[in-house]
Amino acid sequence: MKTEIFTFCDFAQENAGKLTIVGTFDTIIAPSFPCVHPQLSVVIRLRFDLWEFTTHSFRIETRDLDGELDMDAVGGNIAVKEAGNATAVQHLVFTISNLQFRNAGVINFVLYIDGHELTSVPLYIRKSAAPLRNMPH
Repeated sequence: MKTEIFTFCDFAQENAGKLTIVGTFDTIIAPSFPCVHPQLSVVIRLRFDLWEFTTHSFRIETRDLDGELDMDAVGGNIAVKEAGNATAVQHLVFTISNLQFRNAGVINFVLYIDGHELTSVPLYIRKSAAPLRNMPH
């Protein structure tokens, strides 16, 4: 299996096999900490080969740079079925509301399939820079 997409965005939906992703990003900039990000979606598109058509378990964990769990893990099963092609695609789309950050840093979202780490993607949390002052001419 291969990960074709693993991203954060403002909005995502899967409808009849079609994936819509709006406003993809990897950084959240906050004016101060602690802060709350109102909503983001996590989108994963996986491609499975013919011999991988079966049910697979998945789990997504979040870890900070110290390796500490940051949020509750999300998990479940995906049933990969034959659709007349040599490969099949599965989409995982999750929306997270009111995501709280204590301070700036990096949160790694780690994807496990069948108990094995497949890939990860970082979400950077930064403090906004001081506003620029008008410079004399």
